[in-house]
Amino acid sequence: MRELWREDPYVAAHPDHLPFWQAAEEGRLLGKACTDCGKHHWYPRTVCPFCRSSKTAWVPLSGRGEVYACSTLRRADPPYTLAYVQLAEGPAMLTNLVDMAEADMRIGTPVQVVFQRTADGRMAPKFTSITTP
Repeated sequence: MRELWREDPYVAAHPDHLPFWQAAEEGRLLGKACTDCGKHHWYPRTVCPFCRSSKTAWVPLSGRGEVYACSTLRRADPPYTLAYVQLAEGPAMLTNLVDMAEADMRIGTPVQVVFQRTADGRMAPKFTSITTP
């Protein structure tokens, strides 16, 4: 794996987020949870936004949720869809919807995380429709 700390400006600006980006490179979604009150929160931070405890830890997330809100930017080149996904663990995450029919991009649609490499080389979590076997 590449040396994220040295190469990645996001990690350099927020070194406490290194575990998130390392997990993303491995196709795993991590989030923060408070070890005092037990609540998950997004955006990851060192202080719990619910109880103000500094006892937060990176924990694996299921990668499942549902679309809370979304909007397709059709004038962008190429067009893309921004969404808030309400994660199964509770918090809402700002992300992109990918590889979905436009008709499925609606509030309440069940989604799962997928990781795609961005133009600058980082693996980023995005969400798509849950596939049924």
